[in-house]
Amino acid sequence: MSNKEITPKPISVKALPPKPGLKEITPDQGNLDLGVERQKEIQGVGMGVLTDGTAFLTQRGLARLCGIQNAHIGTIDAEWNEPVQKPRITKIKEMLASRGVAVEMPHIKAHDRGNAVYAYPDVVSLAILEYYAFEAGPNNKEEARKNFRILAGKALHDFIYAQVGYDPNNALPEAWRQFHDRVSLAYNTVPVGYFSVFKEIADMIVTLGQGGLHITASFVPDISVGVAWSKFWLEKYHATTFGERQKYPHNYPSYFPQALSNPQAAWCYPEAALGEFRRWFRQHYIGDGQFTRYLSGKVRALELPASFVQLAITAYSEKS
Repeated sequence: MSNKEITPKPISVKALPPKPGLKEITPDQGNLDLGVERQKEIQGVGMGVLTDGTAFLTQRGLARLCGIQNAHIGTIDAEWNEPVQKPRITKIKEMLASRGVAVEMPHIKAHDRGNAVYAYPDVVSLAILEYYAFEAGPNNKEEARKNFRILAGKALHDFIYAQVGYDPNNALPEAWRQFHDRVSLAYNTVPVGYFSVFKEIADMIVTLGQGGLHITASFVPDISVGVAWSKFWLEKYHATTFGERQKYPHNYPSYFPQALSNPQAAWCYPEAALGEFRRWFRQHYIGDGQFTRYLSGKVRALELPASFVQLAITAYSEKS
């Protein structure tokens, strides 16, 4: 068999009712927008944690623990949904079912800085490891047996958390992750002596988040504010009063559609105009209804629910 890695297909997961006495495991593995929170390689075994807290092994890492070639794990993916199931696939699925889990594919397709990552959740990895330890007949692997005895039960999950330094008690809530990721990429890229629209409206974004309304790839208010402020800047010839604006590199997280054209050439403005921007934002963008029109347009485009508009206006107006 060739050693060439087989690229798996995307995943969708559902949980089966657990057998009596067994804990139901229902990882959120159907979200293709998941990113990699932490990733590390320990003695050739790639592992990590996804943004939803799922502990995983990479394809190569899982193969190494099992004592097999990487291509064999890819073959499991390729055979997972064949009409006539191979005995190996049947046995692995049975072991997953005994733990109350059924998966449409054994991996999760996640993203890490624009690159695809095929992550094998700990529960799936453990079933495959168990197969190669005890159920593969003449293909049983002593290395798999040794590793399974060490990592059985919750040990693999806890081992991955410990190795990558992930503490679920201090993890950033998923609802805030997109804002956090944008801040980490964009907050300190503006040249000294200038301000950016994104940084200046962060207060609004946080206020909306506290009201339960979080930014997403479809709700990027700084684009709307930036376009409106740029138009106002030109109409009022503010460059003659405050000095010329300039461009700076602004990047979106890899899982945002906007990241395809990273880095964005965004405008930043002289700090001397900061007071004028805040006055314009308060009186014109919010006060004259531009923010409401932006939200309404998103609703018409079916990118935001209709209830979002009034909730957003209420949440922000209470603190503005």
